[in-house]
Amino acid sequence: MNAEEQPPPPENLRMTLEALLLVAEAPPTIRMLARATGASTSEVESALSAMEADDSGGIRLRRHEDTFALVSAPEAAPYVERLLGLDTPPRLSKAALETLAVIAYHQPVTREQIERVRGVGASGVIRSLRSRDLIAPSGRLDTPGQPLLWSVTPRFLDHFGISALDQLPPLDQLEPPAEQAVLPLEPGVEQ
Repeated sequence: MNAEEQPPPPENLRMTLEALLLVAEAPPTIRMLARATGASTSEVESALSAMEADDSGGIRLRRHEDTFALVSAPEAAPYVERLLGLDTPPRLSKAALETLAVIAYHQPVTREQIERVRGVGASGVIRSLRSRDLIAPSGRLDTPGQPLLWSVTPRFLDHFGISALDQLPPLDQLEPPAEQAVLPLEPGVEQ
């Protein structure tokens, strides 16, 4: 088959999409999948929606923004980790979890915005999260200095066993932090 000849659209679009997603070097978009299969973008969208709704197998379809990837079912994570020798993955520190929460709920955000919310520096934590591929730069803020904007990555979704950010609990349903006890100053200490 020469470069000008295109194969006909596949008889089994879902099977073909699964194969394409399995071999893709990077998560493709609907348009890329439509171009590869010769199917319309609406046909590809429909097939992907059906795949996304099917949670009966060990492979799931994960949508991140406008790209798609096949991932293992979250329920199989302990067994996948055992097979890969990741039984005891390094835990994320409290600072890392706080920073991830700020980014996930408010993305894209700058380091300064993260630090303002947390009340402490975030450079080291951002470096650590970036090295774990849980966050990545997603642009620059159009202000003097053009600081980097940070967003979570598909790896973040995989790490927490979710397929989209809308699966995070709404902020208003999270328990507020415990009230902090305020102790009076000792007598003789100036205020």
